Amino acid sequence: MNFINFILLIGGIGPTEIIIILLIVVLLFGGRKIPELMRGLGKGMKEFKDAQKATEENDETKEEDTKKSSE
Repeated sequence: MNFINFILLIGGIGPTEIIIILLIVVLLFGGRKIPELMRGLGKGMKEFKDAQKATEENDETKEEDTKKSSE
């Protein structure tokens, strides 16, 4: 299920509330800060995915080593 649909389903948030929230975010952070925040969020997500991928590769390597040593 899409995240937006989940929020709308659970919280009953309508389009008016979403617009108000976006306006508050713009007022708090300013128009110039929002792209910087999104860039930082994107970098954080990329680092998380890279770390997750590295962990999966490490697990696969350990499984291969275990199979080789048991033979």
